[in-house]
Amino acid sequence: MRACSSPAVPAPPRARPDDGPLGPWLRARASWPALGAAAVLLAVSVQNAASAAGGGPDNRVVVRAARAFLEGGAPYADKRFLYLPGSVLLAVPEARLSDGTLRVLAPVAVAALILLGWWISLRMFGVPARSRLAVGVAGGLAYFAPFRSELYLANWTALSVAALPLALALAARGRWTAAAAVAGAAMAVKPMLVPLVLLFAFAREWRALGVLLAVPSAVSVLAGLTLTNPALLFSKTLPFLLKGQDAYARPYDASLTAILPRLGVAQPAAALLAASLAAAGVWAAWCRWRGGGDQRLRLADTASMLMLAAFVVTRPAFLHYVLVVLPVLLASLPMRASVARSPWFWIVLLPQNAAVSWPFLATHQRRAFKDALMLTGLAALLAWHSWVRGAPRTAPARGPAPPAAGGDAPARAGKELRP
Repeated sequence: MRACSSPAVPAPPRARPDDGPLGPWLRARASWPALGAAAVLLAVSVQNAASAAGGGPDNRVVVRAARAFLEGGAPYADKRFLYLPGSVLLAVPEARLSDGTLRVLAPVAVAALILLGWWISLRMFGVPARSRLAVGVAGGLAYFAPFRSELYLANWTALSVAALPLALALAARGRWTAAAAVAGAAMAVKPMLVPLVLLFAFAREWRALGVLLAVPSAVSVLAGLTLTNPALLFSKTLPFLLKGQDAYARPYDASLTAILPRLGVAQPAAALLAASLAAAGVWAAWCRWRGGGDQRLRLADTASMLMLAAFVVTRPAFLHYVLVVLPVLLASLPMRASVARSPWFWIVLLPQNAAVSWPFLATHQRRAFKDALMLTGLAALLAWHSWVRGAPRTAPARGPAPPAAGGDAPARAGKELRP
């Protein structure tokens, strides 16, 4: 009688020097039940958004502008159309679809773009897509208020959620020009990634910086030439946007320039304070860049700091904006030096658990206070982390000089990315 053979047990992932004890566990393969549960949660979230939003209020604005373009009208006659001219042409295929099709397609496309950004972020840090970290975060999105809001609105911020990690992954491999083209293409639709201009300046990648600025400029000019009365973008849309929009959107604005006056701070003082904090954030980003270290973590921290510094001061800033920076920050969690290892990182995100209702902050009129706490808290935490990581190190008294920080030379970046 033949003895039963024991099933083969997959070898645990090898520990990496920068992972610490938590890294191998996060990189290990998730179980099939966990994968199935995450898929069900995401599917239910998409279905709820499709049934409640009817194609997403924000997406409908862009589709309406594209339909006006097809009919020979002026897209910028609608005061709520706030994107650049390139978005009109990109939305033309949507404009030809029925409202019933858009009801399903919009939340599916938004979820797909966010998951694409999460997958690219995982690839950037060498984390498997079937890992515990990958599946856990994907399933947890169903309870995360910014994700649910993005699904409901079908806001085009989702394009930047996918574009930022792709640009950073390319830059980490030393392909700065390609990274600039990706970020510039996203900016040509919605100029959310404009703070990355400083990242390219920090890296002294002047040629790539030129590409970053040229792509959205060229797309906007060429697309604008096809529109009826594109001058409305400067005479009507930009003033409306710079004023923080109107009473409809103002209660949801989580920037400090909008929140502090609601707390009784005079508008000039609020603007000065927000600008000071944003400048401190830029300085922290510069310190983090100078701190060196692993190129992937260096890029993720610096870019996220620049984006959060912009969210603190620019108007408007909505809660779903945080999805732009979270994928790369969360994907770095297996690394010991990740800011996501701090308990304060999770404490700041905790109020955004959609399953918990917070007293006095549950109404739509007060929700922005909770959102401002998240954006400002993340900015403050990352600024402290960036300053600590970028603080000058004392050289050892004896022995040879330490090797250069991995990733400082773009030529080595591609090798560091390979697991």
